[in-house]
Amino acid sequence: MSGFRSDFLRILADRGFIHQCTDPEALDVAARDGRIVGYVGFDCTADSLHVGNLLSIMMLRWLQRTGHRPIALVGGGTTKVGDPSGKDESRRLLSDEEIARNKAGILHSLEKFLDFGSGQALLVDNADWLDRLLYIPFLRDVGRHFTINRMLTFESVRQRLEREQPLTFLEFNYMVMQAYDFLELSRRRDCRLQMGGSDQWGNIVCGIELARRTDGSQLFGLTCPLLTTASGAKMGKTARGAVWLNENRLPPFEYWQFWRNTEDADVGRFLRLFTELPLEEIERLERLRGAEINEAKKILAFEATRLAHGEEAARKAAAAARRLFEGGEGSVEALPEVTVPGSRLAEGMPVVELLTLAGLARSRGEARRLIRGGGARLDDRRITDEHLVVRMADLGDGTLKLSAGRKRHVLVRAA
Repeated sequence: MSGFRSDFLRILADRGFIHQCTDPEALDVAARDGRIVGYVGFDCTADSLHVGNLLSIMMLRWLQRTGHRPIALVGGGTTKVGDPSGKDESRRLLSDEEIARNKAGILHSLEKFLDFGSGQALLVDNADWLDRLLYIPFLRDVGRHFTINRMLTFESVRQRLEREQPLTFLEFNYMVMQAYDFLELSRRRDCRLQMGGSDQWGNIVCGIELARRTDGSQLFGLTCPLLTTASGAKMGKTARGAVWLNENRLPPFEYWQFWRNTEDADVGRFLRLFTELPLEEIERLERLRGAEINEAKKILAFEATRLAHGEEAARKAAAAARRLFEGGEGSVEALPEVTVPGSRLAEGMPVVELLTLAGLARSRGEARRLIRGGGARLDDRRITDEHLVVRMADLGDGTLKLSAGRKRHVLVRAA
C-alpha cells in the first residue's frame, strides 16, 4: 500500500496508475488539504476515443470521485498542428469541420465517465485561446522560454530524428503549444495538475517550467504507464485495429468480448485499472485459477462495459455471450445489429459485401479469405461458396445471424 495521505493519490498508487510525478509529496499535501483542478488533453484526431485513452480517462474519473475537479481538454487548436509523440510520420491535417465532428464524438466518449452535466467536470477547447494568438507576441512572450537544445532531447523529437523521419516546423511547435495550454488553464481555471500517458512527460514538464518562469506558479505533472499486455502486445490494439469507446465505432457486445478475452496474467491488473471494484474483491478474483479465472474475466468485461456503455448494454452483452458460447439463456436481440436496405436484399447481395458491411471483414478480399478459411457462417451454417448471394428469403423471421469465427457475430435486419 502507498504512503500517500490524500484519497486521490493513494487510490491511484494502490491501483497501479502512477508512473511519474513531478513532486509527489507537495501534490499529496495539496490534494489532501484542498480541491485540486487537473486536466488531460485529447486531440480531435478521431470521432471516438479508444481503450488506449482509458488510463487517462480513469485518472480523471478518480479525480472527480475523490472530490476534485477534472477538466477534459479537447485540442481543437493543437489538432491543427499534430503531436509528434510516438509517431514516425506527420498527421494528416484536418479541416475545421472534421475537427468539430471529432470533438463531438470525443465528448460522447467522455460523458459516460465524467459528470459534465452538474458542472463538476469541465470540457474546454484550446482553440479558444490558441486560435487568437498573435505570432510575434507569442514568440516573444512564450517562445523565449524554450531552448532548441532542450527540445532536441525530448523523446518525441529525438526518435523522429534518429529514424531519419521528417519533423516539420509545425510539429516542432507542438510542445510549446501544449505547455501554453497548461499555463492558460492555470490562469483561467486555477488548474494545477496535468495528467497523461508517460509519452507526454516531456510536454507536461515544459508546461510546469513555463508557468514557473512566467507566473511563479507551482504546477504538477502526473503520468500513467503505457500499458502492454502480458504477451507484450500494445494495450487496446487488436488485429482489427483500435478498440473504440463509442458504440457507432464498436458495438458494446464486441467491446465486452475484448475484455472477456483478457489474458489470465492481466486480469488482476486490469480489474484495478479499468473498474471501480474494491481492492479486496479484486484480490479475491485474481486468486482464482484454472477455469474459475473465466468468472473473473466476465466480471472485468461487465464492469468495463458498464462504465463505457451503461449497465443495460453490459447486461445485454453478457446475455448474448452466454447464449452464444455457453448455451445459456439470452436473446439474439443483444447481438450488435446491422441494417441492410430491403431493396438490396430483394435483388440479392453478395455475401462478401454483406460481411464487409457488417464490419466482420475490412474488405471483400478479407471476406473471401475468411470464407476460404472456413470462418464465415450464416445462421450458424458454414459458408462454403464465396460467390453466395444473400436474398430477402434468407431472413426467415426478418433477421439472420452472420458470424466470423467463434467470437464475432452480427444480427442482420432488413430496413
